Amino acid sequence: MAAMRKALVAVVVAAFAAFVGHRFLKLKEIALASREVPVKHLNCHYLKNIEYGAEDITILRDGQAFLSTGLKFPGLPSFSDEPGKLYVMDLLHPKPTPVELQIKGDLDLSSFNPHGISVYTDEADDSVYLFVVNHPHQESQVEIFHFVEENTLVHLKTIIHPLLHTVNDVVAVGVESFYATNYQFCPNKALHSLTILLGLSWCQVVYYSPKEVRVAADGFMSANGINMSPDKRYIYVVDIMDHEVDVFERQEGEQLVYLKSVGVGSLCDNVDVDHRTGDLWLGCHPNAMKLSTYNPEDPPGSEIIKIKNIHSEQPVVSQEYVDNGHVIMASTVAAHYEGKLLIGTVFHKALLCDLK
Repeated sequence: MAAMRKALVAVVVAAFAAFVGHRFLKLKEIALASREVPVKHLNCHYLKNIEYGAEDITILRDGQAFLSTGLKFPGLPSFSDEPGKLYVMDLLHPKPTPVELQIKGDLDLSSFNPHGISVYTDEADDSVYLFVVNHPHQESQVEIFHFVEENTLVHLKTIIHPLLHTVNDVVAVGVESFYATNYQFCPNKALHSLTILLGLSWCQVVYYSPKEVRVAADGFMSANGINMSPDKRYIYVVDIMDHEVDVFERQEGEQLVYLKSVGVGSLCDNVDVDHRTGDLWLGCHPNAMKLSTYNPEDPPGSEIIKIKNIHSEQPVVSQEYVDNGHVIMASTVAAHYEGKLLIGTVFHKALLCDLK
């Protein structure tokens, strides 16, 4: 009996070890740990004043671009002790240059740590509101600002809610309402890491308004960037670890109905949508292993991907820019406007590229 018990324990231990080994191999596959991509450059130059990343960028229809800079994120490099900042730049200017936004109101700027951003224009009076994911002391909250002058934001509101526990990005759909992605299924990193190891897709998209807060969609391994189609009918969610963009239709009552997924073959971060064509532009990590084990001698690269005709039966996924990390490291966002392309990063610099 004792011998049988020992044999059973040995079998269980061996099976568990085999399972864990298989999952670690799967994680390396998810991270694209062995991937090397050939360089594909564009006519680009560095943006002035951006030295410590521009994790997210969003552009108004009039060419005003907002940049979220200085993110400090667990497990990733950071080369500045200063709080994060927000910038604005006019892409219609002959020499577009980011200008730091002055923030007024009741907000602790000493712990400001901006992540994903979104703009909303109120059609009633053309007022512009900037929504910013903020991680003070590595917490998660969403700040709402009113853009009142050329370089001034007035802080209106801080939103904290148990469902908004590890927010990565937001897309505003009203003056005080938005969809937000959680990159973990719960605030506890160890538990979330376990779900990743087990291959469980438990992350969520949350809908927030002053009247209700609820889970709008789930089933993501790690929900990252989020954005909306120009006609406001569709919501796009990037699942960075599944290497795909999920498409949802907005229905009455802000219900999201899943339509399809489009594979992108890379670990894509934020998604921007061209206001004229509806093309999706994605800032991606070609090899996440190089990002998590940062080595300046073999830096993490950057990859920009575009999706045309995403609602057709055959969307066109194309690689628009690639660098091995020696020009630009760890791209997170690509935002296109009238032949110009802005590329932002987690902790490095930012590029302005001329596509004409």
